[in-house]
Amino acid sequence: MKSRVMSFIKRVAAVALFAPVVAMAAGAELHLDKAPVSKDPAALQHGAKLFVNYCLNCHSASYLRYNRLQALGLTEGDIRDNLMFAGEKTGDLMRISMRRDEAKKWFGAAPPDLTLVARARASEFGSGADWLYTYLRQFHRDPNRPTGWNNLVFPNVGMPHVLWELQGEQVVKGGEHGASLELAKPGKLSPAEYDKAVADLVSYIVWMGEPVAEKRKTIGMVVLAFLAGLFVLAFALKKNYWKDIH
Repeated sequence: MKSRVMSFIKRVAAVALFAPVVAMAAGAELHLDKAPVSKDPAALQHGAKLFVNYCLNCHSASYLRYNRLQALGLTEGDIRDNLMFAGEKTGDLMRISMRRDEAKKWFGAAPPDLTLVARARASEFGSGADWLYTYLRQFHRDPNRPTGWNNLVFPNVGMPHVLWELQGEQVVKGGEHGASLELAKPGKLSPAEYDKAVADLVSYIVWMGEPVAEKRKTIGMVVLAFLAGLFVLAFALKKNYWKDIH
């Protein structure tokens, strides 16, 4: 009995030790398309519009306030008239009214908050933007799934394809290891237009994860320049102070 218990503990320890390695190896096989992330205010505004209309129904962004979107060049009036559809105030957090227990019953799992999703996916796949950009373009029809949709990047995902009216309906062609997608029913946008819309949406989600990223980088460069100048002055002072000793 004791030997069997010890053997079980060793197997569990081995799984715990090597599971991350297996997961990393599996993730390394995933091909991700390069996301054309933009910092252009017009692209970010378009991405914010898509996010509010298509994502904010189920997914919250509860670490961001509506009035933070003024950093994208929008006024409070623009935000209130175009991006708010209930009784919220512009100073409110971007939350949803759907309850987590109800969402879990409907979708099998509560839709996650998306404020930091790009940064979270970056820790798993190296680039959260690339993962999101590829994921949102790889939905296809699957009658075996409860929602009628599946995804090549995230197999058996519980999320339906909320952008299907824009993209259209894709179907899988080829085998399991050589699967590709084919547009069976066009959407409101051409493939190029849809890719551009997804790129704008992903750009906004990346911005949403750290709205002060550009300001932080600018401050960092100023600090580095100051330290470089301070080093020159300190070195000159050191040489002048020690010149009579050496």
